[in-house]
Amino acid sequence: MSTSEAIALDQVVDTARYPLTELDSAERQAVVSHARRELAALGCTVLPDFIRPSLRDVLRQECSAIAPSAHFDAETVNVYNIAVDSQLPQDHPGRRTFLRGNAFVARDRIPASALIGRLYSDTAFQDFVARCFGLPRLHELADPLSGLVLNVVLPGMEHPWHFDTNEFTVSMLTQEAQAGGAFEYCPNIRSAQDECFDDVRDVLDGRGEQLIRRLALQPGDLQLFKGRYSLHRVSPVGGEAARHSAIFAYSERPGVIGSVARTRQLFGRVLPEHLAAEGRAVRGDRLLD
Repeated sequence: MSTSEAIALDQVVDTARYPLTELDSAERQAVVSHARRELAALGCTVLPDFIRPSLRDVLRQECSAIAPSAHFDAETVNVYNIAVDSQLPQDHPGRRTFLRGNAFVARDRIPASALIGRLYSDTAFQDFVARCFGLPRLHELADPLSGLVLNVVLPGMEHPWHFDTNEFTVSMLTQEAQAGGAFEYCPNIRSAQDECFDDVRDVLDGRGEQLIRRLALQPGDLQLFKGRYSLHRVSPVGGEAARHSAIFAYSERPGVIGSVARTRQLFGRVLPEHLAAEGRAVRGDRLLD
């Protein structure tokens, strides 16, 4: 039994501050309304101390224990996660490349009894997150590897500028870097109708400082983020400790499974479920990545 397995979920989450099950309470409605306003205006909101501070060490220890199971991959990428030798105009931001050196622990290596495992599958948590995003419901990914992952960025590495495939992202820092490792993002730098290549190029070339926001995250904070339209990165990590963050992946529709190529890139392996689902993905927009 893990340390957290014997702890009730309402002892894990500060439910006085974030009432997960009190659907009609004024406190919950206020939190949800505030989150929606920030997501609409800034594309991001942070719920500080979502995990009780007294459990920060448990959160860190559980995730540190599974971090060695991460699949590490260092590769040259661009912000759109398309082939770096794609035929693009000379001044296209997709021609700018970066070394991505981060690692992911797949869902099947994360104990269901761990704090992040219990949160991911909790229906009250799912409903709360859905309401914050203004959605009627969220579904766990059917993908056996990428539904819940732990992202590990080692010292000297970074997760460079990129866009997410999903419209929304739910994450939680579980271990800070000793230096660097800041979350930086450009709110709503593009839309479903406009790639805004000029603004993206300015950020990549160091001329778009006014477009960048930086978050001071603490372990246990819950971050809700619209990463499909906001360029973002984790800056280079310094010191001796890796940066760890849990990523809770949900979808508006059931049955979502990642592509074979992307799954192999992230985890170094694929399962029969990925092979069976290949070719059935449906795009919600025509953005580049």
